Amino acid sequence: MTNKLLILEDGSVFKGEGFGWMGDAEGEVVFNTGMTGYQEILSDPSYCAQMVVLTYPLIGNYGINRDDFESIHPYIKALIVREACDLPSNFRSEASIDDLLKEKKIPGLSGIDTRRLTKRIRSYGTMKGRICAETADIDQVVAELSSSELATDQVSRVSTKSSYPSPGRGKRVVVVDYGMKHGILRELNRRQCDVIVVPYHTSAKEILRLHPDGVVLSNGPGDPKSVPESVQTVKELVGTVPIFGICLGHQLLALAGGADTFKLKFGHRGSNHPVKDIETGKVAITAQNHGYAVDEDSLLTTDFIVTHKALNDGTVEGIAHRDHAAFSVQYHPEASPGPEDANELFDRFIQMMEKEEVQYA
Repeated sequence: MTNKLLILEDGSVFKGEGFGWMGDAEGEVVFNTGMTGYQEILSDPSYCAQMVVLTYPLIGNYGINRDDFESIHPYIKALIVREACDLPSNFRSEASIDDLLKEKKIPGLSGIDTRRLTKRIRSYGTMKGRICAETADIDQVVAELSSSELATDQVSRVSTKSSYPSPGRGKRVVVVDYGMKHGILRELNRRQCDVIVVPYHTSAKEILRLHPDGVVLSNGPGDPKSVPESVQTVKELVGTVPIFGICLGHQLLALAGGADTFKLKFGHRGSNHPVKDIETGKVAITAQNHGYAVDEDSLLTTDFIVTHKALNDGTVEGIAHRDHAAFSVQYHPEASPGPEDANELFDRFIQMMEKEEVQYA
């Protein structure tokens, strides 16, 4: 093994062993508390430009399989773990996590105190970091990190470059791809939807030209305010066609309605986040991956109401329009990885489309 350093912009240094691809990496350091699901995390486009710390101590024990990818090309900058399993054991396993990282040119770092690193992020917030050789000049790296800017073009990097269909015999759904997890497409296909996936910058006019029965605003990475053209598109779609927003799509729907968003100190990333449905009082355990949230006070002057709240910190987890067929959630109802408590939201979207039949000339 080759010794490598993780250097944070506050000057913290963690020494560990490199695995996977042996190149350097730089990005925003975030943590995920999931005990399983590392393959889905690695391939989730919402982690674009981020280096992910997994808090569970042993990662890679069930290997990598063909079925659990959430995108074809991972966009994660690096994976940081306490221990990486070299010899996975599972009937579906086809490769080790080390093999995958080598193939996809993603650096890995193991053997560090991930508990101490996570506590630091929780105390001081997410920060920029770099994985580099142990011979690196630490002061120079800290200075470069402090003067660098976080990426703002993640959505354009991960969104599909051209539209494509996933045919079905049911309702036609246009999915706007801001960094869509394949699990969303899977759940729509399970319900026989005739899906067309379009790039993030597709205009409202182009979307409506496809005569959809409904529109899904997908998950995706980064700050929702970095894609103002998408906010404008959503604004034009509200009241015209039923809308279901997920994660980044939820934030874009709120911005389109006149609300505001803000950056969380260290975000919500994991598979065990409790969320309460305000109307029913029911609590769902949800999968989450986001660094921004909707400002609840800013919703007071809009036509949206809060439908779901996080029990951990009280942040907004769902909204719905008072008059139009449009709702969204901050979490991932398709799970992948995580519990499927919220999967019924896709059924709710189908019912909304059946009730609100769109008329096209």
